[in-house]
Amino acid sequence: MTDLARYDLVLIVVAVLVGLVVAFWAFRRGRAPRVDGPAPRRRVGRDGPEGNAVTDEFAAATQDVAGEILGVDAHPVVPGPDGPPDDLQRLKGVGPKLAAQLNANGITRYDQLARLTPNETAILDQRMGAFSGRIQRDRLVEQACYLERGDTDGFEATFGKLGG
Repeated sequence: MTDLARYDLVLIVVAVLVGLVVAFWAFRRGRAPRVDGPAPRRRVGRDGPEGNAVTDEFAAATQDVAGEILGVDAHPVVPGPDGPPDDLQRLKGVGPKLAAQLNANGITRYDQLARLTPNETAILDQRMGAFSGRIQRDRLVEQACYLERGDTDGFEATFGKLGG
């Protein structure tokens, strides 16, 4: 075996090992221990939900790359609703067609919208077809945070009179 062939073989083995480590780390992160009770609430501030740090963005990017390499959807499906569906048309900018598109993508409750991370919001936005960009532009996640916690006064102070 020539030195060049041996060098190529070592590079391939190292690349495969690095890929396995990255994939293991990315998919292990998504397996949090199951805890009974309601999902933790995120505080929404000026810059969006908490936890939007460089490490979170790096982990999300790693998950994207690992998903592309392995040929799987690396992003978890929107968690199932914890009760009856909410009237999404109460959100400013949401009509019957946008509500139907959100429902088709698994969003039926305010709490599901409120828990979306910026990365999950971007992925959902790509799946919205003709309504692409509306989640961000209409600030649907922020609106859902108000309605999920029952803060209609805060909603109306920020977005105007509540619809529906």
